[in-house]
Amino acid sequence: MTTVYITVTLITAAINAAIAVADLAKARFVLANSAEVGVPHSMLPLLAALKGAGAAGLVLGLLGLHVIGVAAATGLVAFFVIAVAAHVRAKVFYNIAFPGAFLALAAASLTLAVAD
Repeated sequence: MTTVYITVTLITAAINAAIAVADLAKARFVLANSAEVGVPHSMLPLLAALKGAGAAGLVLGLLGLHVIGVAAATGLVAFFVIAVAAHVRAKVFYNIAFPGAFLALAAASLTLAVAD
């Protein structure tokens, strides 16, 4: 395992775990953003579960369950492609960098996991 792979994957797992907690806590910024892009607040627990599962899967991948790590990274890439698309569809561009950054980290984690 390379240092870059471990570092990028741990950062990706940490930020996804943190945003999953924010989703579950129904943080003000989460509620505002979801309303702007047309995601019902009732979906937040599901979205939190998906992000949390992705974060856990990335860590499991680092701990030796490589297939789980690749699957988790793939799922997070798909999740954040849809998140970026939701921002574009709703024409909410002022904060599109956030799901874009999450997507970039997930894609980097996936690329590094496959290459490892």
